[in-house]
Amino acid sequence: MRRELVESLVELATDDERIVLLTGDLGFAALEPFTERFPDRFFNAGVAEQNMVGVATGLAEAGFTPYVYSISTFASMRPYEFIRNGPVLHELPVRIVGIGEGVDYGHNGMTHYAVEDVALMRVQPGLTVVVPGSSGQVGAVLRAVQPLPGPAYIRVSKQSVSVPALDDNFELGRAQSLTDGDDVAIVALGSMSEQALAASDLLAQADVSAGVTVVASVSPPPVRDLVSLLAGVPVAISVEAHYTTGGLGSLLAEVIAEHALGTRLLRIGVPGLPIGISGSRDYMYEQLGLSPERLAARLLRALAVRQP
Repeated sequence: MRRELVESLVELATDDERIVLLTGDLGFAALEPFTERFPDRFFNAGVAEQNMVGVATGLAEAGFTPYVYSISTFASMRPYEFIRNGPVLHELPVRIVGIGEGVDYGHNGMTHYAVEDVALMRVQPGLTVVVPGSSGQVGAVLRAVQPLPGPAYIRVSKQSVSVPALDDNFELGRAQSLTDGDDVAIVALGSMSEQALAASDLLAQADVSAGVTVVASVSPPPVRDLVSLLAGVPVAISVEAHYTTGGLGSLLAEVIAEHALGTRLLRIGVPGLPIGISGSRDYMYEQLGLSPERLAARLLRALAVRQP
């Protein structure tokens, strides 16, 4: 998704001179389309993410719209207090761009795994949190976020993700329904849309009708869409490359509880610290139970337990 992110940012910056880009000494072989086109609007802050957010806050106060680019763990956790005390408290249009969902950075290990960033960001009031579900959705996400007067966190997968139904299909506060199902609703966060669709195909072979919905707008949450979806199925499953606490699973649990829905919820995500193992994203998905096959098997077991 990085290529689509940079291409979309260049398009926006062509029409809006307020847009500037900051990086924490990252993005080589990725950010060049922007840096070469707008060299005076690009700043490499070095490996100093707290200072980078501080600089971005000052630029936003001066009337610019800064995009702060780093690996998701470094973009969200290292400068967290600075995000809170800067753009959040002062309601400034700083865009924090976190690259890498979940275990996207594979062999780099736990230090690079973004498994708690969504939970951290969605707790901050006034901070828009979006997680594109496909490469083709990135442009629509940036166009929706750009005019916002306040801050935003944009979590973008390091991988290319193809889900044509999501291309240019995004609206803040709305969820995107990809397929319908009567037995179970699979609700996926971001790029887990691919795994969710593949799992639904496997479930169809077992005569289980599973619909797939993607949540790309975490804050503001798509409450209306989720209430309508969850009220119509007996079982829902959240799928996310993130800890099950604080992310999409927690959002669904909140919606179910607050609207007194009778839906049973199964939360599937990263179960705990994946210490001692590393590998490609697909390898890690298999180890963590996030591959389509593992997802389908877990859901079938959950449905079997529900049978009288």
